Amino acid sequence: MKECLVVIPTYNEIENIEAIIRKVFTLSVPFEVLIVDDGSPDGTAVCVKNLQQREFGGRLHLLERRGKLGLGTAYIEGFRWALGQGYQYIFEMDADFSHNPEDLVRLYEACSREGADAAVGSRYIRGVNVVNWPMGRVLMSYFAGHYVRFITGMPIMDPTAGFICYKREVLETILSNQIRFVGYAFQIEMKFLTWKYGFRLTEVPIIFTDRTKGVSKMSTKIFKEAVFGVIQMKVESFFKHYIPPKKQPKPVVDEPAVV
Repeated sequence: MKECLVVIPTYNEIENIEAIIRKVFTLSVPFEVLIVDDGSPDGTAVCVKNLQQREFGGRLHLLERRGKLGLGTAYIEGFRWALGQGYQYIFEMDADFSHNPEDLVRLYEACSREGADAAVGSRYIRGVNVVNWPMGRVLMSYFAGHYVRFITGMPIMDPTAGFICYKREVLETILSNQIRFVGYAFQIEMKFLTWKYGFRLTEVPIIFTDRTKGVSKMSTKIFKEAVFGVIQMKVESFFKHYIPPKKQPKPVVDEPAVV
């Protein structure tokens, strides 16, 4: 079976994409990479195809989508493809180096050696470890974590984090649900379901460095979705029975076309 796949969603990341791919492939763990590109007009997907043809055909994969369809749906398509291909450890991370690729190894070891079912690269497990963000955004993100913990009861210091390793059985279980949110709320919903199904979540401290190239995709709409989505998610959980993982039937995995 295949071991590790890093899913990286992209939209207009031509300034970062080749460097992030090359960095991942230098790590001690033999990661493979799946780029999920939402029709980037800047040529991001073309760059990935060139790297496939010239150097990384066996380790670099590309899933092209028509238009900007949202971060959450990009990850879900990537996760389903990874499950269909038999990967055991499936990661999500940004393309802009805000997540240090070297920390992928630490997330992998938390799951493969230390017994976690999902490992979260956490900005707040040891104070506030964020570089180059304006203070207002730091405070918004930090207190959003407190808000989520208060509403959901989930013991995670960084519930909106987007740097994660999942064991395949976690994704097989939680993707049997309809994941509805697309931005920050998507990240919260995934962790919430992981926790409600009884999987072991752990947080690995990281230093988050804001992008230096390209344009942030953060918006007020995405933040509002998280604020109100958390309440909706918690209320609906009162009426749902979460089957323990060992009893959860495996979902049918659709395999989207991939280059």
